[in-house]
Amino acid sequence: MEAFAYTDINAPLVERCRLGDRRAQAEIYKRYSKAMFNASLRITGDFAEAEDVLQEAFLSAFRELHSYKGDSSFGSWLKRIVINKSINCLRNRRLQVVPLAEQHDAAGADADDYFSEADARELHWRADVVRRCVQELPDGYRVVLSLYLLEGYDHAEIAGILDITESTSKSQYSRARKKLLELARQHGL
Repeated sequence: MEAFAYTDINAPLVERCRLGDRRAQAEIYKRYSKAMFNASLRITGDFAEAEDVLQEAFLSAFRELHSYKGDSSFGSWLKRIVINKSINCLRNRRLQVVPLAEQHDAAGADADDYFSEADARELHWRADVVRRCVQELPDGYRVVLSLYLLEGYDHAEIAGILDITESTSKSQYSRARKKLLELARQHGL
C-alpha cells in the first residue's frame, strides 16, 4: 500500500498571506470566518464576544503565520487559535466549573431524537430551541459540551485546554447533557 503525504489545499494562499498579500488574507478570512465565528459562539455563548474573538484570532493568526508549520490543515491550526481565545475570553469572565451541589437530576430521559416525518419548519424551530438551550447552559457546562460534542475534542484534550482533570471534564459533560435535556423540556421539546 502506497502512503500519501498530506497536502493542504490552502497552502498557496497561506504562503501568499505570509508574504503580506492583503487579498490572500481577505480570501482566508472569507473561507474560514463563518465556521470560526460559530465555534467561538458555541464556547462563549455571546454574539458580541464571539465577534471580538474572531477578529482577535485572525489578527493573531496573520501575525503568527510564521509558526504555522503545515503539519495539519490551516483550518485546524486556526480553529485551535479561535478555541484558545474563546476560552481565554471566558476565563476573563471568571469561568467557573459548576459545583457538584448544582447538579440537577433530569427525571425520565425519553427524548425522541428521530424526526423523520417533521417538515423543514419544525426542524428549524427545534434546532433554534436547542441552540438557545445550549446558550442558557452555565459556562462550564457549555464549554465542555461544545468542545466535546461539537468540536470533537476528547476528555483528555479538554482537560488540558481547560486545566481541569479528565474526570471533571467527563462529569461536566454528563451534567451538561442532563441540563440540556431539562432546558429542552422546559422549552417544549
